[in-house]
Amino acid sequence: MSRVFLASRNAKKLAEMERILRDHLPAVEVLGLDDVTPYDEPVEDQPTFEGNALLKARAGLAATGLPSLADDSGLCVDALNGMPGVLSARWAGPPKSDARNNELLLNQLADVPDDRRGAHFTCAVAFCHPTAGELVVEGRMPGHVIRETRGTGGFGYDVLFVADGDDDRTSAELSVEEKDAISHRGKALREIAPVVADVLTGL
Repeated sequence: MSRVFLASRNAKKLAEMERILRDHLPAVEVLGLDDVTPYDEPVEDQPTFEGNALLKARAGLAATGLPSLADDSGLCVDALNGMPGVLSARWAGPPKSDARNNELLLNQLADVPDDRRGAHFTCAVAFCHPTAGELVVEGRMPGHVIRETRGTGGFGYDVLFVADGDDDRTSAELSVEEKDAISHRGKALREIAPVVADVLTGL
């Protein structure tokens, strides 16, 4: 059984990473932050998704000694000049709250017409290995922000986001498989998974 560390406590992210990795490496176990000895997690103070993902993956490798993955993702809204961006998870200030973030975003876009509500999700995934070095990949999912929350799946801004070409269902209304197929995180994880599998198996 190969083991890899994902610097996250989000059970859905951990499950998604394990699902996608097992397509390439069936005997893999993905450990999260709650599965390892606690360590001082770095402050996500970088101005880019790539920078924050690398920061977390490097810290994970240093703390656990395991090949480490980390992601940073967020919603970039055209009418807000790409914000909330790297501030997506804490857009409404502390403590972190999806509900308050969504409420603030809706208020900020209240007067923006439907044809100017374009947005995209971005996800950067970083992989750090003790001997194979570092790799970062990025995935995007274009779409738009609607005017009310819909759906019970997903997390974050999924309840407000409709992907391009997706018959007006929000990301929170998609099945796990449907979301994996088109999501920014799914795209990035599918790109990095075969590389991780090759490294872990020594290919």
